[in-house]
Amino acid sequence: MDGSRSDDQKHDQMSEQQFLATYNVGDYERPSVTVDMLVFTIRNETQSNYRKLAEPALQLLMIRRGGHPYLGQWALPGGFVSMDESLEEAARRELSTETGLDNIYLEQLYTWGDVHRDPRTRVISCSYMALVDSSELELEAGDDASEADWFRMEQRLVEEKRHIHKHGRITERRIQLILTNGTEELSAVIETKESIAGRVRSNSIRVMEAQGIAFDHAKIILYALERLRSKVEYTDIAFNLMPDTFTLTALQKVYEIIGGKKLLAAAFRRKIADRVVETGEYAGSAGHRPSRLYRLNPDRPAI
Repeated sequence: MDGSRSDDQKHDQMSEQQFLATYNVGDYERPSVTVDMLVFTIRNETQSNYRKLAEPALQLLMIRRGGHPYLGQWALPGGFVSMDESLEEAARRELSTETGLDNIYLEQLYTWGDVHRDPRTRVISCSYMALVDSSELELEAGDDASEADWFRMEQRLVEEKRHIHKHGRITERRIQLILTNGTEELSAVIETKESIAGRVRSNSIRVMEAQGIAFDHAKIILYALERLRSKVEYTDIAFNLMPDTFTLTALQKVYEIIGGKKLLAAAFRRKIADRVVETGEYAGSAGHRPSRLYRLNPDRPAI
């Protein structure tokens, strides 16, 4: 009789309480677990030409690392998960530490587990996406950060290849991600690969090169941008970037910034008609006709 079979029989004769009392957690190596936060907001960009009006843009919160590894490079805010807290509790704790914000929109994005993604040890990271109204935000650099700042994001398609085979196709893309905060520019080249073979679809994403962006955070940022642009089409996620009351023009601008394209005002207002309600108040503006203020419709089912 082999050893594993004998061990199974011994376990069958134990109660669960006896089994847990003798269980050795050292039988298996345990990777470290972290949470990484993607905090998006819409802010007015700093213009180098003072005559130009500041333009609003989608921006991401980054921190400059104050310790090794990647000392001095920029990374997503985050940290290690404690043994006595859940993933979401860790994410909210880190969010509060890094930004001073509580009780804001937060959703789990993806779990990243490449073996060599962190030079210190085996680290699995669960990323979370947060959307906030910039008027409520005050930056606070965390314990392992020397600086925190907002970065505008731009992505450019560098190369695309498609391979057709008898069972499906493979699409490979190389995308350049550029992050700027007005004084500093970060960049990365990321390769994405989508393979379709019959009913099986698989995707992969990897960082080919990075300048100033720590760990594998460039690919996490690209993934989050694509998820955000997809979700804005069929959910109310964009409203988390707005204050409690807003004009329809301001709301449309947010949709245009995220989607990267202009929208027809009449078509946009039809699209969101059942998502908003009038407040009966107006936004005053010197020299302009006052605009009606709206808020998210509380009676509409969340989507």
